[in-house]
Amino acid sequence: MLIRQETKKDFSEIYELVAEAFASAQHADGNEQDLVEALRKGEAYVPELSLVAEIDGKLAGHIMFSKAKVGDDTVLVLAPLSVKPEFQGQGVGTALMNKAHDIAGELGYEYSFVLGSEFYYPRVGYIPAEKLGVKTPEGISSVNFMAMKLRENAKPISGELVYAEEFGM
Repeated sequence: MLIRQETKKDFSEIYELVAEAFASAQHADGNEQDLVEALRKGEAYVPELSLVAEIDGKLAGHIMFSKAKVGDDTVLVLAPLSVKPEFQGQGVGTALMNKAHDIAGELGYEYSFVLGSEFYYPRVGYIPAEKLGVKTPEGISSVNFMAMKLRENAKPISGELVYAEEFGM
């Protein structure tokens, strides 16, 4: 498996991959592929943290992080993480997260947040965000709003997560 930064030539294939990955997802709104495109055009886009996984020259997965705020602190939001159905259950998503987390730490980011499965994301280190001092957004279950430290020496944070405007939250 090769994990690399997305390029413009990947964009149309990523659009299809995200749509296909979320077509059968339990918690999806059907607009995840449009969110990817909107985030790329916004100020929260972090090109170094928009990665693809290739297997035998085919795109198997995609991950994207965008900047958000907790108080005055800039943090990251993981969304979306997409794996083509034929490659699901083979460690593609975990590999994408681990690589992106390493890059994010090297770039100086201290925290990553995700809204997702309480069974999937904890395996790479995500815990309920409330345990790190960040309030769960209204209407969202605290078990699904998770965060992780990207650097051991991350300074404490507290408050409310403010997503990039593209999320509409």
